[in-house]
Amino acid sequence: MRQVLWSLAAILALQPAFADGPLVFQSDFGTRDAAVAAMKGVAVSQSPELAIFDLTHEIPPYNIWEGSLRLVQAAEYWPQGTVFVSVIDPGVGTDRKSIVMRSRSGHYFVTPDNGTLTFIAEQLGIEEVREIDEAVNRRANSEESYTFHGRDVYAYTGARLAAGIITFAEVGEKLPMHVVSIPYQRPVVENGTVKGNVPILDIQYGNVWTNIDRQTFGDLDIEPGDEVSVRIRNGTDEVYRGTVPYHPTFGYVEVGEPLLYLNSLNNVSLAINQGNFAEKYNIESGASWNIEITK
Repeated sequence: MRQVLWSLAAILALQPAFADGPLVFQSDFGTRDAAVAAMKGVAVSQSPELAIFDLTHEIPPYNIWEGSLRLVQAAEYWPQGTVFVSVIDPGVGTDRKSIVMRSRSGHYFVTPDNGTLTFIAEQLGIEEVREIDEAVNRRANSEESYTFHGRDVYAYTGARLAAGIITFAEVGEKLPMHVVSIPYQRPVVENGTVKGNVPILDIQYGNVWTNIDRQTFGDLDIEPGDEVSVRIRNGTDEVYRGTVPYHPTFGYVEVGEPLLYLNSLNNVSLAINQGNFAEKYNIESGASWNIEITK
């Protein structure tokens, strides 16, 4: 029996002793230089046992909107206690606040308060927000560095929080339960037309994803096989106007033909079967890209 107990203890001793919560990084840095490695080095220096992962580092430069979307696409699939460090920070070194937000889902988000948490706040909810106190939560001897807060402030604070070196209360002063939000068109039905936003493209295939959910779309009483009129605008400029059929999936139309369908997030989308809808019609995504659909 002693031998069995000793063997179990030995096996457990060899297992990695992960921290209370994983640490997940996102940025617009790319991976062609050492920026991401520098952030991870700061994190590991705080706790070599941290479980560190990447969400993505391929957010287009300065694109806070897309950073906000990628966060919300991934966050709910991670366990409570996960700490996300998101650095898309065109205002680095200015008076924008550096914060940690705890969502009602039990996740933590370390980021500049510049709109990055637009969709996290909406979908996961805000439980508490704290401003990072850089007097104590900043990498040593980095006080005169103004352009790499991702390394000196966010990675440092996120790692200490994930490792349990500091508590959430020790991040800094408690702030009002509010974060900066990017304005955009919410899904709504008006006079027989459903309106919404084109938040993101399905990059690999060129499908146009919208924020119009299944329930809102259902208010139009459209059945598979029905045709709908679609209008897409960028600001006040009309970019696309056309009529397409609504079908459950791509194979219901011929190769090269367009359709409207509900994607894996249960949101209305546009595609060309084995083609690229966005490329063909010069459609992009963002807060200024809106769509209208009429039966």
